[in-house]
Amino acid sequence: MTTTATARANDTLDLICWRVLGTTAAEVVEAAYELNRNLADVGVTLPEGTVVTLPEAPTFGAAILETVNLWD
Repeated sequence: MTTTATARANDTLDLICWRVLGTTAAEVVEAAYELNRNLADVGVTLPEGTVVTLPEAPTFGAAILETVNLWD
């Protein structure tokens, strides 16, 4: 399911992805460019009020943290 977001002053697409989806990993920005092919023509910073369609946020499994015990 896609989501829409409106650009604020001096927003970039990766900043919008971070603010709305909470990540720019897993090719989220590239997927957003696929959904909004006209954004590449606008430039790096989007005009304020530009409506952007965002992809579904990726789901990640639980992170496994390896711990090191310095004094075994």
